[in-house]
Amino acid sequence: MAGGTFGGIFGDSVFNELKINDLLADMNPPLAFYVSRGGSLCIELICPPQRDHQGDGRPLGSQKTREVVTTTHVRTEAKTALIIPTYNAASSWESLCAGIRRQDLQPDRILIIDSSSQDGTEALARAAGFEVVCIAQKDFNHGGTRQFALRYASDAEIVLYVTQDAILATDSAVRELLAAFVDPLVALAYGRQLPRPEARAMEVHARLFNYPAQSEVRTFACRSLRGLKTIFCSNSFAAYRCSALLAVGGFPPDLILGEDTVTAAKLLQAGYKVAYVADAAAYHSHNYTTMQEFRRYFDIGVLHIRESWLQETFGNAGGEGRRFVLSELRYLLRTAPWQVPSAMLHVAAKLLGYRAGRAEAHLPVRLKRRLSMHSGFWDEQSAPRTT
Repeated sequence: MAGGTFGGIFGDSVFNELKINDLLADMNPPLAFYVSRGGSLCIELICPPQRDHQGDGRPLGSQKTREVVTTTHVRTEAKTALIIPTYNAASSWESLCAGIRRQDLQPDRILIIDSSSQDGTEALARAAGFEVVCIAQKDFNHGGTRQFALRYASDAEIVLYVTQDAILATDSAVRELLAAFVDPLVALAYGRQLPRPEARAMEVHARLFNYPAQSEVRTFACRSLRGLKTIFCSNSFAAYRCSALLAVGGFPPDLILGEDTVTAAKLLQAGYKVAYVADAAAYHSHNYTTMQEFRRYFDIGVLHIRESWLQETFGNAGGEGRRFVLSELRYLLRTAPWQVPSAMLHVAAKLLGYRAGRAEAHLPVRLKRRLSMHSGFWDEQSAPRTT
């Protein structure tokens, strides 16, 4: 870290002038840094163990290896905002709200973007004391709606996004995620997704494979080893440094899905870092049917063919797909062998759906609407355009 800049936990403004070399110069004993439960940056002056006066070299007392002489808490003034897009979220509202309320570091603002729910979601959100902005259901778009929400959180330096079905798993999930922004080059941090308690084995494996227990920080250079996996992330539980997000143009408004992946790619290209924070966890998984898998991967195929620069820049997904299938087979044979036939049907559905999506230019809009998980996207695509 020598010679680097120690970036603010929540933004660029707090620690930009605080140089590691300045802190460590002439410091003996050294300093230790950590993030407290309250979200503060803590700087500890560490004293080495005392020696007794008999000269036998043993520390005084028991097994003490260090002694904290003083601790300084440096608090930030930057603001955070939590944004949750919703549509008919009443069935999961109690769990969603409880997960937010239990956080030991609360966002400064909580904003609900509701797509004209019919089940009372808006009333529930207002009763909880959250800010609510309502939009028409037809106007929802994964990237466009999240970008639209930034207008209402313009004073935030870090903005968090959570989906309505992602339940924060611990009381420190938000704090752990925000701690990644201590590094001033981290522009995007996303948390670990755990399988739901009732998840079946295939669902469990998907989360274990894509969200391991080890955290990591990725840069643009990682693409040579990680390929397309370099830009893997999820807006189900993620946070962005607003200055960096806006610097790359924000979320693209015209994607069928994958606004998080495309934005991650642009951030990495611009020299920023993406952090995966395994200690920041949320329960979020899906028990997709075979047809749902087909439709989901149809949409992924559409994304990859329309945003062909992703694979041109970061590589294709073929190797990662094979690794997933082999890992899934090993996991199921060990834990739930009776699910292997179903898993193979899902693999076939994914492959067929993906290939159909990549060929979407040759399909009529009416058929694409039937094959897609996000059928509303094609309504906009088929609308007449004016110049």
